[in-house]
Amino acid sequence: MRKFQRREWGATEGYFAKVGSAEVGVILTGIGSKHAGVESSKVIWGEYDSIDCCISSGFAGALKPEYRIGQTLVARNVFPDEQRADMENQTLASSEALVNLATECGAMPVERFCTVNHVVSTPEEKRRLGSRFDAVEMETFEVMGESLAFGIAPVAIRTVSDEVDENLPLDFGKVTTDDGKVSLPRVLKEVARRPQSIPGLMRLGKHSRYAAESLAEFLDRYVVTLGKRVDVVGAKVTAAAR
Repeated sequence: MRKFQRREWGATEGYFAKVGSAEVGVILTGIGSKHAGVESSKVIWGEYDSIDCCISSGFAGALKPEYRIGQTLVARNVFPDEQRADMENQTLASSEALVNLATECGAMPVERFCTVNHVVSTPEEKRRLGSRFDAVEMETFEVMGESLAFGIAPVAIRTVSDEVDENLPLDFGKVTTDDGKVSLPRVLKEVARRPQSIPGLMRLGKHSRYAAESLAEFLDRYVVTLGKRVDVVGAKVTAAAR
């Protein structure tokens, strides 16, 4: 939709484009909270004075039946992996102004995302998490933590790529590389071991493409609107304890 140009950004590479009146910089963190924290810090630590706000976006697994494939959710709060004993004390909040603007642009406001350290692949685990959270993903808590530490207003925006009653066809922990990318050779190896996963992979591919297109269309609309709203991006936030 936009012509992004690659160039150095902080200690990594970013992709830049003019979207409406806003200059947008994008980094691709890879899958997983560790990668998200490391990659976002490479930009934020050195460039925070030039960043007005941070949008943490990508896919999420729905944890409630009312959230459907391709639906964009904006979370008021993000929680770390439920295994952490001090989880309730580490809640991170999206900027209220950024959440309200996302809602105006068509996102569904929800209360809680949960950032986990593994792929949640079964309906049973999704339903268990769904008693406390709205959606699950693997990066947002770390990205928002880096942003808040430097007073940058964050917002968590995710589009549903798999629904609560949907089984993921493969163990994606086995097909992800050390840098947080899905490896095609590893996928093919797993498919060779489990050929019955092919229909599920085809379904997931279709859903992911639809979710990606929905997310791109929403973010483009959101950023254009955001660029017009200096009242939303003009104020920094106080640093948050992590």
